[in-house]
Amino acid sequence: MTDTAQPPSQTLQYQGPQRVFSGVQPTANIHLGNYLGAIQKFVALQQTRECLFCIVDLHAITVWQEPAALAHQTREIAAAYLAAGIDPSRAIVFVQSHVSAHAELSWVFTCVARMGWLNRMTQFKDKAGKDKERASVGLFVYPTLMAADILAYKATHVPVGEDQKQHLELSRDIAQKFNLDFNAPNFFPLPEPLIEGPGARVMSLKDGQKKMSKSDPADTSRINLTDDADTISKKIRRATTDSDALPSEIAGLADRAEADNLVGIYAALAGLTKVQVLTDFGGKGWAVFKPALADLAVAKLGPISEKMRDLLADPAALDVILERNAARAEAIAAPILAETKQIIGFIPRR
Repeated sequence: MTDTAQPPSQTLQYQGPQRVFSGVQPTANIHLGNYLGAIQKFVALQQTRECLFCIVDLHAITVWQEPAALAHQTREIAAAYLAAGIDPSRAIVFVQSHVSAHAELSWVFTCVARMGWLNRMTQFKDKAGKDKERASVGLFVYPTLMAADILAYKATHVPVGEDQKQHLELSRDIAQKFNLDFNAPNFFPLPEPLIEGPGARVMSLKDGQKKMSKSDPADTSRINLTDDADTISKKIRRATTDSDALPSEIAGLADRAEADNLVGIYAALAGLTKVQVLTDFGGKGWAVFKPALADLAVAKLGPISEKMRDLLADPAALDVILERNAARAEAIAAPILAETKQIIGFIPRR
């Protein structure tokens, strides 16, 4: 294995099947931002591409999780996938820890990746903060597990937000270096980012400068996918705004973070552009816009919330779906992992 500190050069064009992989961490309070930024896009992607959508519980334990809560939250993400319209007979919806290839390949990639690459990952610095010496090693090598998630299926495309783009670049570097180190041209593809459509960044309902977050202590800062219709409506009507009417042109949203956020949410839920929303609501006050947004949000999210509650009421049935889909995922990953081991020189088990 080479010991270069810099990522290797581009390999030849990958010729294998086109495949999409993405995952969501099973942490508490899955919300509107997760739906608009990721899950809604997953629903559309399954119509045109081969997709694997994972609940990444191995990633979740890079920070301590209460075991019973982790189990519930894992099922909650699965329920959100299904309730939003992901078809488990079309896309593969499964739990990361159910397929051992993720953990096995992660170790291989931990040995391929260079310390210099991981030291440049800004998300570790952000999450560990000033107390990085007390952070788990798993948090530091999180990106090599992400690379394993993607490359265990030779996924070619990954829907990502801004905060994950650097990790995807590292996945490409690891794939390149493995291919070169072991003289296996094009064995792993170099996965490409998929960044499509509006709604990729939804901000807090209480502070338009902050991203909507599962960890915000104020529940009124977000719309949870498990909220009922009355709660959704109340949160939107109480969202922070300024006193001015909505502008008629997009330039009028500059320096109005809360207004821009609510217009963006309306646009994403309605499948419109912000310009189209302002064409309809420009010059109107919040007493008109907020009720319209609340009605739209309830119409779009209410059925999802209700179906999620139904699915979570029967965890055994949900587990059966996850088990079947894990078998489908493993059927793809197992031969890729076996060939990876052969390339490395591991003696096969008889």
